[in-house]
Amino acid sequence: MPAHAVCPAPRAGFVSCGGALVEDDAMRLARLATNALIEEAHVTPKPALVDRRGSGAHRDLSLAIMERSAFSLEPTFVALSRASQGKRPSAVLRAELAAIGRDGEAVMMNATQGSNAHRGAIWIVGLLVAGATICGYDERTAGGHAEAICATAAQIACFPDHGAPLAESNGARVRARYGVGGARREAQEGFPHVLHGGLPALRAARRRGASENAARIDALLAIMATLDDTCLLHRAGLDALDAAKSGAREALALGGSATPSGRAALERLEIQLLRLNASPGGAADLLAATLFIDGLAPVRADGRTPAWSI
Repeated sequence: MPAHAVCPAPRAGFVSCGGALVEDDAMRLARLATNALIEEAHVTPKPALVDRRGSGAHRDLSLAIMERSAFSLEPTFVALSRASQGKRPSAVLRAELAAIGRDGEAVMMNATQGSNAHRGAIWIVGLLVAGATICGYDERTAGGHAEAICATAAQIACFPDHGAPLAESNGARVRARYGVGGARREAQEGFPHVLHGGLPALRAARRRGASENAARIDALLAIMATLDDTCLLHRAGLDALDAAKSGAREALALGGSATPSGRAALERLEIQLLRLNASPGGAADLLAATLFIDGLAPVRADGRTPAWSI
């Protein structure tokens, strides 16, 4: 763990922040996680990312491959949830979940014929599935607050993964070169870009009357505006990261994707990123995580989704 990562302090009662899970709830959580990956892929237009228009900056990916990858991961999410039932965050649980995740990654890579569609999402969304399981899930009440789920997932992420491959990953090289935390620190700090970026932007856009697709684009932009995205850094360095952050902030300042000026700024951002052959894949994974957490929220009688205590 990076020396400067801030892990939530352990506290009693993790297992009691919701009810005990029953077997079917593991499948429901897995379906929510799978749907979040598919829904993220379908959000259009996303700057330089795979969407309904095409492959963006990804020559080895397509919408069909993203969908195939997501469906292949549903059994992995089921296994992650079942492994977490009745458990507390611990080194033993961390090791078990990591092994399940690595098996899931192999299944995904086979389904996509070697294309890395959702490696980061297995870690990010998988941890949240585990957190939601430990906190207790009830499809009628959502059984647990977003903050409790994210904090529980963070506690798991703070334990070391002794079974990790010895070979250095692209993400590890980027973290070392640029001094950023990446997906590991995002999880260890309790998913701040989900709780304080994606979810508030998503729900604020809905309250303004934006379409669901536009609200989801604004959630992505809110994440991009502050995220040190290792996918961008890996592909094109600081130029790509600076372009993504400034372009996302500009689009949001101009009213977001629901306004003509915001859409124009979004188009300019995409042109910049495509020119650099870079895409905000880390932000896309966190948008999927946002949609997963949002999908856990109960729907009120008036059909609107209430905000969590964030």
